[in-house]
Amino acid sequence: MDAFFASVEQLDHPQWRALPLVVGADPKSGAGRGVVAACSYEARKFGIHSAMPISQAWKRCPDAIFVKPNMGRYAEVSAEVFEIFGRFTDLVEGISIDEAFLDVTGSIALLGDAVTIAREIKSTIRGETGLVASVGVASNKFVAKIASDLDKPDGLVVVEPDEVRAFLNPLPITRLWGVGEKSGAKLLSRGLRTIGDVAAISDIMARSILGDQGLKLVSLARGEDERAVLPHSAVKSIGNEETFSRDVNELEKIKATLLYLSDKVAARLRKKGFEAATMTLKFRNEDFKTITRSATLEAATDLTDDIYAMALELFSRTGWNGRVKIRLLGVTASKLVRKTDSQPTLFVDEARLKQVRTDETVDAIRARFGAGALKRGAVVGGSNKKGYTK
Repeated sequence: MDAFFASVEQLDHPQWRALPLVVGADPKSGAGRGVVAACSYEARKFGIHSAMPISQAWKRCPDAIFVKPNMGRYAEVSAEVFEIFGRFTDLVEGISIDEAFLDVTGSIALLGDAVTIAREIKSTIRGETGLVASVGVASNKFVAKIASDLDKPDGLVVVEPDEVRAFLNPLPITRLWGVGEKSGAKLLSRGLRTIGDVAAISDIMARSILGDQGLKLVSLARGEDERAVLPHSAVKSIGNEETFSRDVNELEKIKATLLYLSDKVAARLRKKGFEAATMTLKFRNEDFKTITRSATLEAATDLTDDIYAMALELFSRTGWNGRVKIRLLGVTASKLVRKTDSQPTLFVDEARLKQVRTDETVDAIRARFGAGALKRGAVVGGSNKKGYTK
């Protein structure tokens, strides 16, 4: 989908169409913390892009429309789009809320060749949602992904199997999956600037530059990608982050934020039917230095109190002494297991049973009256209490 979040906002607010629009934090609130989640193509003309600090986006275009993300609405539209995908093939691998791989091999006999299907998908999305999608058609996932990005918005790029090398060769190495700042610098230091340059090196040279990753990059550069489209990919982690409106060093504020994040993560786990065995804390200070700490529990859990206790423990391992202010905190649950697959206990823990019932009650109230219907007292008042408030 093209500029998905921004496009949905412009769809819902016709007065914002054809205007520079940025989805993210309010740049005039709290010194404009946070980053750009998405922006319209009109905003991109000012050099604004995703993940840019919101304050920088505001400096580049102070007249742009800045709106807070509405993830519930974006999820609704995403579900509509994915439902359309399902009409053309059962092999749909979602890789984000607005992007997916489709294997249409088995649909060609009934629906026409891949290009015909691509055009029909684009037309259906526009007709039923009012939004625009860009599509890449190729014989493997890597090439299709690159093709889908090259002619946005409203693009349709087709790469025939015998054209793959000619298509890839002139593109910059940054188009290769897995090439980041450090690996890119290593490749550039060897004079490798295009995908074609990487495709031409030997496996020995590739391994000497980047180890086993180098071999994978060479294969991709040669257009080799045997990965299948895997529908219903398993969720690997569930997490939430909070960027403060101002850098903080108040311990009670930090604890309240960790409780708020733990509560959100736990609720999402329960909603999706998962328990998590590993917890990770993300900590970013005022100098943008990021620290992570992880630990694995004895038993997987989806309880707010369990996750919060571990978040506090992991925070204590960061070495924070109060002198350095904190910009961002995050809590992530991983090593997920289906709740029905977790090992049952032989003994009844009354305290734990009480936690389970409390969380179930909170979930039910929030489901009926909205996510903001109940909040932890510590989150509202900044205290160390754990009770809920209405």
